[in-house]
Amino acid sequence: MSSKNANEKKYKNWNDLASGRLYWRRVEGQYGWHAVYYKEVDQNEIIIKLWQEIYNEEGILTEVHEKYPEDKGHQKL
Repeated sequence: MSSKNANEKKYKNWNDLASGRLYWRRVEGQYGWHAVYYKEVDQNEIIIKLWQEIYNEEGILTEVHEKYPEDKGHQKL
């Protein structure tokens, strides 16, 4: 379990939700692609859902990888 301070340090962006928070951070790839990592937590900072989205050089979503609560692997769109 991560603390609120640890989550805010790792994920520089977040939205407060009625049920907790949604954290996110963007990671740039080498060839124009980028990934956005999302972490949804409850009010006690316990993870509800963790996933990443992969975007191509044109900003089009191409893959989603849900990691928690069940790792479903990369799902190409």
